[in-house]
Amino acid sequence: MTTTEHTSRNPGLVKAWISAFRPRTLPLALSCIGMGGFMAAANGVFNGTIVALCVLTTLFLQILSNLANDYGDSKHGADSVHREGPMRAVQAGHIKAEQMKKGMIVFSLLSLVSGLGLLWMAFGTEGMSLALLFLGLGLASIWAAINYTAGDKPYGYAGLGDVFVFFFFGLVGVLGTYFLQAQTIEIIVVLPAMVCGFFATAVLNVNNIRDINSDVLAGKHSIPVRLGPKRARIYHLFLLIAGTLSAFAYVAFNFYSWWQLLFILALPLLIVNGVNVWRKQTSKELDPYLKQMAITTLLFVLLFGVGQVL
Repeated sequence: MTTTEHTSRNPGLVKAWISAFRPRTLPLALSCIGMGGFMAAANGVFNGTIVALCVLTTLFLQILSNLANDYGDSKHGADSVHREGPMRAVQAGHIKAEQMKKGMIVFSLLSLVSGLGLLWMAFGTEGMSLALLFLGLGLASIWAAINYTAGDKPYGYAGLGDVFVFFFFGLVGVLGTYFLQAQTIEIIVVLPAMVCGFFATAVLNVNNIRDINSDVLAGKHSIPVRLGPKRARIYHLFLLIAGTLSAFAYVAFNFYSWWQLLFILALPLLIVNGVNVWRKQTSKELDPYLKQMAITTLLFVLLFGVGQVL
């Protein structure tokens, strides 16, 4: 093996950790918090400090989830020689399993500290009951991030990942961000929360369709494994359509300006994703559309949110 080959197969530790953070998934964290921020701005209750702390806390949780997924899939066998997606850090030997566990502890603590700072800014000492409620949600988020694939009985292997992603990246992320600013909930904000939930689940679905063969061998019963390749793609189209219809429903129930339909500009990107996930069959062909769906979600949220504020 030449020096060049050795270097290319063993990147520096910093590069390995950045890769383990999976930057292309991070737009999902920004999307749900951004949606909650835009909804608060549209209702005149925007608080930049709270939104910034929400972003920081959610990014820490997303990275924690990605590290736990790297560790857990290596531990349970989903990241094996049969895996056709990108090679993960523990699987490749770039980061040792014990180092990854320490990284998970660090980001668990960062999430907790950031979350406590967020609750202090939002409620101070006067809203202790609400602060305790959100602390419970925060601890549940940390639990969910770790136990998706890294626990003794990982719920991701039982096919429940979609439910948790919809809940935390949709309802909790958007409604929680909105409530922390407004100190109340408008029931109609559930619809934008569903937009984020459906699209975040679509990102996970692309990932699981890509890995369907190796997941079968590892005993990971994701939704695509349970449905089969064709029906998993039908399910993907459902997620894209349901997210889009949720956005239209919000505007229909709360119409006051044609600017609210600005998100229509993002629809061609959703169509591109749906068509290619339907047509592409190999893992290598599908992989780019995970990143494309994550970025499309963020763009959709930006256009949707700006349209509500204008």
